[in-house]
Amino acid sequence: MEALLHTCLLLVLLFMSVASSTVLPCSLRKRFQLNEMHKSGDVVLGGLFEVHYTSLFPEITYTSEPEQPTCEGFDTLGFRDAMTMAFAIEEINKNPNLLPNVTLGYSLYDNCGALVIGFSGALSLASGREEWFSLQNCSGTPPILGIVGDSYSTFSIAIANVLGLFKISMVSYFATCSCLSDRQQFPSFFRTIPSDAFQVNTVIQILKHFNWTWVGLLVTNDDYGFYVAQSFQSELLQNGGACLAYVEVLPWDSKPGEQKRIVNLIKTSTARVVIVFAHEIHTVRLIEEVVEQNVTGRQWIASEAWASAAVLQTPRFIPYLGGTLGIAIRRGEISGFRDFLLQIQLDKNHNYETNLVTQFWEHTFQCKFNPADLEGDKKAVCTGDEDIEQVETELLDDSNLRPEYNVYKAVYALAYALDEMLQCEPGKGPFVEQTCATLQSLEPWQLLHYLQKVSFTTPFGDQVSFDENGDALPIYDVMNWVWLPDGGTKIQNVGEVKKSAFRGEELILYEDKIFWNFESKQPPQSVCSENCPPGTRMGRKKGHPVCCFDCIPCSDGKISNSSNARECISCPEDFWSSLQRDHCLPKETEFLSYHEPLGICLTTTSLLGTLICTVVLGIFIYHRRTPIIRANNSELSFLLLVSLKLCFLCSLLFIGQPQLWTCQLRHAAFGISFVLCVSCILVKTMVVLAVFKASKPGGGASIKWFGPTQQRGTVFTLTCIQTAVCTVWIVSASPMPHKNTQYYNDKIVYECEIGSAFGFSVLFSYIGLLSFISLMLAFLARKLPDNFNEAKFITFSMLIFCAVWVAFVPAYINSPGKYADAVEVFAILASSFGLLAALFGPKCYIILLKPERNTRKAIMGHETTKS
Repeated sequence: MEALLHTCLLLVLLFMSVASSTVLPCSLRKRFQLNEMHKSGDVVLGGLFEVHYTSLFPEITYTSEPEQPTCEGFDTLGFRDAMTMAFAIEEINKNPNLLPNVTLGYSLYDNCGALVIGFSGALSLASGREEWFSLQNCSGTPPILGIVGDSYSTFSIAIANVLGLFKISMVSYFATCSCLSDRQQFPSFFRTIPSDAFQVNTVIQILKHFNWTWVGLLVTNDDYGFYVAQSFQSELLQNGGACLAYVEVLPWDSKPGEQKRIVNLIKTSTARVVIVFAHEIHTVRLIEEVVEQNVTGRQWIASEAWASAAVLQTPRFIPYLGGTLGIAIRRGEISGFRDFLLQIQLDKNHNYETNLVTQFWEHTFQCKFNPADLEGDKKAVCTGDEDIEQVETELLDDSNLRPEYNVYKAVYALAYALDEMLQCEPGKGPFVEQTCATLQSLEPWQLLHYLQKVSFTTPFGDQVSFDENGDALPIYDVMNWVWLPDGGTKIQNVGEVKKSAFRGEELILYEDKIFWNFESKQPPQSVCSENCPPGTRMGRKKGHPVCCFDCIPCSDGKISNSSNARECISCPEDFWSSLQRDHCLPKETEFLSYHEPLGICLTTTSLLGTLICTVVLGIFIYHRRTPIIRANNSELSFLLLVSLKLCFLCSLLFIGQPQLWTCQLRHAAFGISFVLCVSCILVKTMVVLAVFKASKPGGGASIKWFGPTQQRGTVFTLTCIQTAVCTVWIVSASPMPHKNTQYYNDKIVYECEIGSAFGFSVLFSYIGLLSFISLMLAFLARKLPDNFNEAKFITFSMLIFCAVWVAFVPAYINSPGKYADAVEVFAILASSFGLLAALFGPKCYIILLKPERNTRKAIMGHETTKS
């Protein structure tokens, strides 16, 4: 890593610079020529600031002493950062409640935006200058007690690595790299700006807030960019919700070809949101290429490094950068700071070539203090009496103090820690043997203990303290770049994000204030795939990030009731998915209803059969004394008609929504009614056979076993057996209403669960046994003389009965849901009508239409003719 390499090389410089000379006991090996500003005091604090932003490096030779790099380009805002430290120290010195009887001084150096110069300044602060020592015995206070700086993360990594060896406190106001939170590697590093880890998490929260799931990320080619990219990818992996369309590294040096490639990628990518973690200079180069390629329609998200950069707020850039959302350093109010800046005075006794104030003066008023520097230059000679208020300078604009506010807090953190250290009571100190530090024996490492525990509130109302990693309580402002009608721009605060001990991390956005640089004036859409509507689920595209997906419709019985559902959920058992698959509907309940055509037809047929039985029974009762009725066992005929009537009526129990009582009664009523019916037919057949046998010589004894009492007893006994079977079945395993979901996925079939397959089988088997016996006996008696031959009608009726029920079994098994009940009802009605028509149709025909044949003579005569 670049910073580690620099650190190793510069460690050598440190020990070379502090090595003692053979000439003087305390002379330094080398003094660096640095831009600086100093003020003496009882305790001195150091500062490292970027006052110049371009560093020119001389060519390296080995034939002469190496030249120091030179700095060009004055940065007024960097100078204002340095002056903030000077102001804070002056304010502390005037405060009687903070560090009373102690005067703070400062020693400020310019890093010129180059690591080697910044490190040289750090070495000068750590080792001191010759005038700080008593040359006789090397005694005196330490050169500095703590350092405010540096601004760049890479510089801070290198410097903190070295200063950490000496436990010199370093409080940065602008270095955000999350790597600096490593207490093992940087034990004496603190900062008043949140780390990139918090900033990255803030950006991810903003992405989630606006549902931006497909974004591009640009970072600089240094530790700042490296750790941001690493942190970004790690957080997205953990939190999900967004994907990186691309990650590109902006070159540290200007490389037109690389810039063109990156901007072309931005232009062609479907990602509408571009996140840029870069320094001002890199962002300027990037946006210049964006303007060149005319890349519009992008939502830019700025890191704290350029979120409020004035250099980018130009009429040329704002059509492209308008609407930018930025994570900006917390803005603060520093009372009296502008008045302090107006009172800047020149130190005419100091070397004007390296004095920061002198350089500011020459830059601001475009003049020179040294007349020799005016050769060939049209600039005037500086007098030192120029009026700052008469020139246009960023120095005096105190409306947007952000890095300055962090500098202010860093100085006060060191001051409060020093104040707490000097208030230590002897014998109650935190050091060895409970000793305290004294002003005469201060050591930089002693300040670390108190700096770690410092806690105070700024006049602006912000709480300042450091956690176990040296990070301050994080807080950021969310800024928005507004494109004004006159072509100008302003940056407005549209929210904040902060972390507290009680609420955790909290993002507040005022959306009504946000300016969107789009025709719709609404937040853009930035997704790899359009949202999947309810009723579908996301199916990841193979070889693509998780944010790229296809929308797959939910299968039957499953739904998704929200957009971008990852999985479809199954409906409850009694529900089914709608056609759109976006909600569950109660399943349609199916049973053989009285209100549907099939149920109406079956009900009508059942009632018709019951009515016909009633009519036939009335006819038989009315004509009960006629020969045709008396000759065919009228009592059994009446009982048979009643049983047929019950058979027709029991079919109604199979129609309608199943209830417990209908389930229990339907098969019991069916079984008992049909056994009663078949028993009557069986007894009638047996009586016919007995009568015929009795009519033959020697057969009279057989008829005594088939008298009325025996006939009734036989019917009653056979029916009681079926009744017992039904009773045992209902008591042991009662049929119950059951919601069957096996036949159809989208329907619930209400049916009666038989409870016991064995009981059901015994019931049907018993009916089948009696029917078979009746059929066999009737078949044997089919050729008896006509006057006794009711057996052929019984044979025909039993053939119909058995045929219906033999056909019923496969039809019933293969009929789903309500159609199984319909098949059973049809079988009951068909067999009942078959018995009714075959047994009573011929008799009713004679009674009603051929009354001349309903006489004893006609019946007996017919018999004689036949014989």
